[in-house]
Amino acid sequence: MFGLSEFKQTRVYQEAKQEGRVEAKLESVPQLLALGLTVEQIAQALDLDIAQVQQAAKQTSPEQ
Repeated sequence: MFGLSEFKQTRVYQEAKQEGRVEAKLESVPQLLALGLTVEQIAQALDLDIAQVQQAAKQTSPEQ
């Protein structure tokens, strides 16, 4: 029988888990920007690419 522990070792599970972590990190970008951190500081602290942080910042900033 294919159990939970075996499923957690699959590539599909690991990739989904990692994707969820990245999404959670990206969701915190607006709050970190509001605290005055730079894009570079956020990228370094969250272990993300600067481009990912910039994209998250653009998606959350109000249209002008």
